[in-house]
Amino acid sequence: MLAAAMMGAATARDGDDDDDDDRDGAAYAIGLWGDLPYNDVQADIGVPNLIADMNAHRLKFTVHDGDLKAGNGIPGSLTPTVCTDTLYIQALDYLNALKAPAMFTPGDNDWTDCDRPSNGGFNSLERLDFERNLFFSTPFSHGQRKLLQEVQGMGTTPCKGFVSGTPSGTTAYKDVPCVENRRWDVGGVTYVTLNIQGSCNNLCDTAPDPIEYKARNAANIAWMKEAFAHASAHRSAALMIISQADPGWNLADVVGGGPLRNPRTLAETDGLPDGFQEFLLALRDQVVAFRKPVAYVHGDSHYFRVDRPFQDAKGQRLENFTRVETFGDNAQNGTNDVNWLKVTVDPRSREVFSYQAMIVPGNRVAVPAP
Repeated sequence: MLAAAMMGAATARDGDDDDDDDRDGAAYAIGLWGDLPYNDVQADIGVPNLIADMNAHRLKFTVHDGDLKAGNGIPGSLTPTVCTDTLYIQALDYLNALKAPAMFTPGDNDWTDCDRPSNGGFNSLERLDFERNLFFSTPFSHGQRKLLQEVQGMGTTPCKGFVSGTPSGTTAYKDVPCVENRRWDVGGVTYVTLNIQGSCNNLCDTAPDPIEYKARNAANIAWMKEAFAHASAHRSAALMIISQADPGWNLADVVGGGPLRNPRTLAETDGLPDGFQEFLLALRDQVVAFRKPVAYVHGDSHYFRVDRPFQDAKGQRLENFTRVETFGDNAQNGTNDVNWLKVTVDPRSREVFSYQAMIVPGNRVAVPAP
């Protein structure tokens, strides 16, 4: 089966008219989006408009950074808004409608929050396993063209999987590979996805799960370190990390924003369980040691921004680090914020990544397109 998949991917790559861009040094473009769709109008109109807009551009690949639905189900909705299987099948159809290779990393709304009564009261770990089986059963991306990726194996840091048939209200665990964590190289730049979640990274909300968190957090840190080591060994010009959660970076993210934290110690200051400090401390060490550009892409807070919020233990800004938050839902505005981010990647340039907000003409609400 794997050999057949390899042949299919080779065929897809043979038909890719962007292959010349794979040589080191040539500039190319990628598309980033996430936190979509959150209601019927976004599912039926906004996202199809967004996909058509991305397909009109020459993109090397696209990444959806998690959250396939709103945090709570919408009564009477015509499209999937709770954590039933149809939700994930709808998302897979979106990904496969994209011409370019299409990647995805899970979001809290599509697994950790599925145990909320408003989302159907599922076991959240069982829903993550469903996503692993549906989206991550092969080492290839989705999309009409495929891209082969490195997959995090079992190693010494496995994730936790769900054991079916356990009594209602309890969870039995088994060690499983974190197949949702991926890495790939394009044109001399390294990319990596990590399963890092909002809602305290599964340490709070309806049914916090510290056992699941501990295993996944260790796996994320190991995979992140491995990505930096890989990028250094291959002399990558830059590294881009894509995850779902906004972990919070400092005391100033007052619009949207993740949890507030001391920028020097990276300790959360709001008294809630901190599912991110250990990861952020490890990330900071890697960013400083790498020295080359690092972009950290996330969704979660639903506020588009590109900034430099990460500081070292002395309070000095890390000059080689850029936080990138993709556009996200504002359901009350319909398709108003259903847009994407185009990133031009030029390994020959000093900063490597440059960013262009792509406001989808068909999704403009407040000011119609000219």
